[in-house]
Amino acid sequence: MRILMGAQNCGFGPASVLVAVSRLLPGHERVFVGDGVAAEFARRNAAAFDGIHELTEPHRNGAMLLDRLLVESDHVVSVMDADLVLRSVVARRPAVLVDCLFGFWQHHHSLARIRELCATVPRTSYTAARRHLACLSPHERILAAHLLADHSVVQNFPGVSRRMAEFTAAGADRAMHLTGPLVDLEGLREAGKDEPAIDGHDYDLLINTGGFKNFLLDFEANNDYLRLVDRWIPDLLADWPRFTRVLVCGGPYAGHRGGTDRASGRMVDRRFLPQRELLRQVARTPHSLLAPGLSALHEATLLGQLHLALPEQHYAHTFTIRNLANTLFGHLAGRFADVLPGHAVPEDDYAGTEALVTVAGRVLQDDGLYARFRSTFNERIERYLFLTPEQRREGVAELRRVLDGPPAPSVIASILTAAR
Repeated sequence: MRILMGAQNCGFGPASVLVAVSRLLPGHERVFVGDGVAAEFARRNAAAFDGIHELTEPHRNGAMLLDRLLVESDHVVSVMDADLVLRSVVARRPAVLVDCLFGFWQHHHSLARIRELCATVPRTSYTAARRHLACLSPHERILAAHLLADHSVVQNFPGVSRRMAEFTAAGADRAMHLTGPLVDLEGLREAGKDEPAIDGHDYDLLINTGGFKNFLLDFEANNDYLRLVDRWIPDLLADWPRFTRVLVCGGPYAGHRGGTDRASGRMVDRRFLPQRELLRQVARTPHSLLAPGLSALHEATLLGQLHLALPEQHYAHTFTIRNLANTLFGHLAGRFADVLPGHAVPEDDYAGTEALVTVAGRVLQDDGLYARFRSTFNERIERYLFLTPEQRREGVAELRRVLDGPPAPSVIASILTAAR
């Protein structure tokens, strides 16, 4: 079976889930199509696909390539890319929508109204279909994609069961499948068996910023968060001399931000790693600070590692930390609210992210706020470092209980087997 695969172009979370799903389907021809940071991640993990097509203009010239790839495919798998699902419907190709943030999407139209729009969407052309759904917000278009896809696979998280029940109450008739972590299980098994390096390249601290880039954030624009991390690392190492070799990794470090230097007399490597190499570093590095994306959190948890959450880059991180507030991970997590207690983050994806960008800029520019940020996160690090092994194990087990669900490989395999 030839499967066309794509992911939402918003950070590395969707693309990393797509790579994990693709690795679960080795018996099929897996063809990636996409643009931006999703395509960048796919290229860095090219072994997960049999072909990669990057769209430079997905709504112009790239549309012709995408339409041709759809015609040549038997099935479509989309990770939160609502546009790809809509194109699949128009092309009359069966589609599976994979969603690791199902409970996150906000909607102002009722689910019943969104279902009505989906039931009457024209199949004559993509332009007509897109115009029909133009009244929906970006979040609502993802919810609509659940109602248009033949199957949707949703990753478990607090609030997901309630959202699934709401879909049922609204008359949704598409098959919806709950799963546990949508991650690269084979890569995790290999990483878990990996022996510590003997060539001097181990690290004692890993700082993972994730993909960073989304609808607002960029490596060279709205990037005060990255500049804040750059300012903070030398001070972090001055405050904690026990960290002698540090790996800073993520999407921003593929270009001129990458390389090796020294800060406070310690070595700092900045790298954009292929996913399986990153998993090996997560498994073997004793202490880790991570941007609280769900995929990275799942990977760390399944490797038996308890990470300390960095402050939020965007609103989805705020959502994640809030919904895990009753766990040890949530209790320890760094939050910009600890630095600016009166600065409320709007309950909106774009406006909330915009507010966090503003906060990062204020902390970066204001020496007094920066000093508070530094001391506040030092308190978090101290609590994190002095957890006992038993406390760390219980913290990991607690997250596993909250995030567990039916195994993703069997769920996805059963969908595609039935489609043959």
